[in-house]
Amino acid sequence: MQWFKVILAGLIEIVWVTGLNTADSVLGWIGTFIVIIISFFLVISACKYLPVGTVYAVFVGIGAVGTVFVDMIFLGDPFNLIKIILIILLVIGIVGLKLTTEEAES
Repeated sequence: MQWFKVILAGLIEIVWVTGLNTADSVLGWIGTFIVIIISFFLVISACKYLPVGTVYAVFVGIGAVGTVFVDMIFLGDPFNLIKIILIILLVIGIVGLKLTTEEAES
């Protein structure tokens, strides 16, 4: 359940980072701020039970990968093979970190 929170927080991070880029009204900024609070609440609650460094790496990695793809698919950022290769390396690093981290018994 805690890893589900981290994954959900990472997906929500994609929304608020995109909101920072596209908000152009008070309502847009309020919505972005609310989504930021939800995302950080999920991460903080997961960190009570999981290793903080790994949680943060997974959270930020999901956000980074998702934001790059949202930028390319929806916001007109050009497709770049080097960028895709670097994203793949980032994902490999995050998966490796997760696989080598021992979780404490709760």
